Amino acid sequence: MRKRLKLVGVMAVLTLFLAPAPAIARQEQSPPGQEQSSPVREQSPPVTVPALSDWTPASGSYVFRAGARLVAGGPAERRVADTLADDLRAAGHGRPPVVPGGARAGDIVIDVEASRASLGTEGYELHAAGRLSVTGATETGAFYGTRTLLQLLAQGDRIPAGRTVDVPRYKERGVGVCACYVHISRPWLENLVREMAYNKLNQLLLELKVKSDAHPEANTWGYYTKDEIRALVALGERYHVEIIPEINSPGHMDPWIENRPDLQLTDADGAKQPSRLDITQPAAFDYYTGLIDEYAQVFRSTSWHMGADEYMLGSDFAKYPHILRYAREKYGPDATPQDAFIDFVNRVQAYTAAKGKKLRIWNDGLTGANTVPVTAGTTVEHWLNVATKPSRLIAQGYPLMNAAYALYLVRGGFHSDTKGLYEQSWDPRSFEGEKLATSEGITGAKISLWPDNGRGETENEVAGTLWPALRHVSQATWGDPHPDATYDGFTARGTAVGHAPGWRDLTRVPVADGAYTLTTNGRTLDVEVRRTADGYVTLRTAGGCLEVRGGKLTLNVPLQPGAEVAPQTCDATNTLQRWELEPAAGGYRLVNAITRMTVSPDGNRLVQYPPDQRPPAVWHLT
Repeated sequence: MRKRLKLVGVMAVLTLFLAPAPAIARQEQSPPGQEQSSPVREQSPPVTVPALSDWTPASGSYVFRAGARLVAGGPAERRVADTLADDLRAAGHGRPPVVPGGARAGDIVIDVEASRASLGTEGYELHAAGRLSVTGATETGAFYGTRTLLQLLAQGDRIPAGRTVDVPRYKERGVGVCACYVHISRPWLENLVREMAYNKLNQLLLELKVKSDAHPEANTWGYYTKDEIRALVALGERYHVEIIPEINSPGHMDPWIENRPDLQLTDADGAKQPSRLDITQPAAFDYYTGLIDEYAQVFRSTSWHMGADEYMLGSDFAKYPHILRYAREKYGPDATPQDAFIDFVNRVQAYTAAKGKKLRIWNDGLTGANTVPVTAGTTVEHWLNVATKPSRLIAQGYPLMNAAYALYLVRGGFHSDTKGLYEQSWDPRSFEGEKLATSEGITGAKISLWPDNGRGETENEVAGTLWPALRHVSQATWGDPHPDATYDGFTARGTAVGHAPGWRDLTRVPVADGAYTLTTNGRTLDVEVRRTADGYVTLRTAGGCLEVRGGKLTLNVPLQPGAEVAPQTCDATNTLQRWELEPAAGGYRLVNAITRMTVSPDGNRLVQYPPDQRPPAVWHLT
């Protein structure tokens, strides 16, 4: 995780669902079996997020009715159709049968035609008439056409007749999430994947820890099991969201090396730096690349993100003279300490390239103080205004992604001003410190979520700000960054299309407020359950509200397994007093909203543990 400079404060949460729905030209329902024609001039372009690149209206409409089929001839078409069928069912439309051919009126036809090169790898054509067809040059393009169809059906079963050819402007349209210290629940991440696909975003960067078999000493909490990641990656593949892993290095390595002092950078006074890897040690490189190999067991992306940011945050190379010696021994007397840093980046690049993966890094380490260049082809994700400007990086031939600080959502800190960005017609050419005249060399853009103050907000609170920001970056990377005259008009699009099929409302509480007795394994608690505004509960006992306390703090969060859960003075603003009642075996697991650990009795105490380290207690409510 990058500890991002001085935070500028929390912006007001922009509530998507309070915006009025857009006026959409609709035709009166015709009797069954009879279509009603209307003048083409009365039809408005259908409402979608992102907005359609173009729309050619026609007379009449397509109506989705019971009996509609999904026509899919080949394996690629069948995969798209099967996913669409499941999503239609999840959206309440029933599950239409998937058939290989013989399209008739009312059917939905899925085609993948490689000859349609003008559609590119992600564009599609949608044609609505007596039947509806979705065509892509690739499976991904056809899939995105079905996302548009689902958004239209979310507004009613009648779709105005017409045609669109919808092709994205940028190839990388993404979200970055640091689940690198504070664990983020899998249902929340699954919601994110579905929502990204629904809005045609295609890249999810996850900085997180996979529980290691090779290095159990690194398994401090915050990790995910390999099976959890396999399931998430499979969902991403089905929904055409590439999930790219990151282990930030050689800085911010403390989740991995806090128990490996032998690999920690040591200054001239002998002080260890538990967040920094010693880039001069062969053992440090071997350790890091070994982790890459272990991640390859569960991630299947074509890229690897190594971070490479803020290595000397709060310090300088002069305190580590052995780094300069290393650089000059390898690159000659004119080498700089920065060359040793670039050397580490380039060695990781060569290692990942040999595995068939492209390397990605953050931009701030490219200060211009090096004589050794970063290997050509390395994608640079630009978040910070430093001496080496975006235009220079592009001129040097590096693929450049816009990950601007303006697009950040920081727990308990800076929130992107989505409304302001929309009103400025922000697009991926607008980098921190420089706006470029053309999009040449820019791969796209993404928003980034960082947990700098891990207890500052709950997951559900983060989601309230995320969804408008997600839809904005979707629009800015797919097409016209300002399709509506006002921000209210743009947010009304989100209201119209709603959430993705299969999206789960994680703010639902399974029990009503009131007094309950919780029992498990002979332990009894009398509590008053009260729902919180963000969809969790507080558990008030005679002594106060249950809260996780004690143990080591990481990002202001008590993440130590075995930390005690005890009554404290009730405080509505204290997120550590918020709990999720997770249904399990006729009862509930008590999961802390921030630490994401479960609560179990331990003698006379209540303690928290990761669910795979100690079987979670099941509490029965009466």
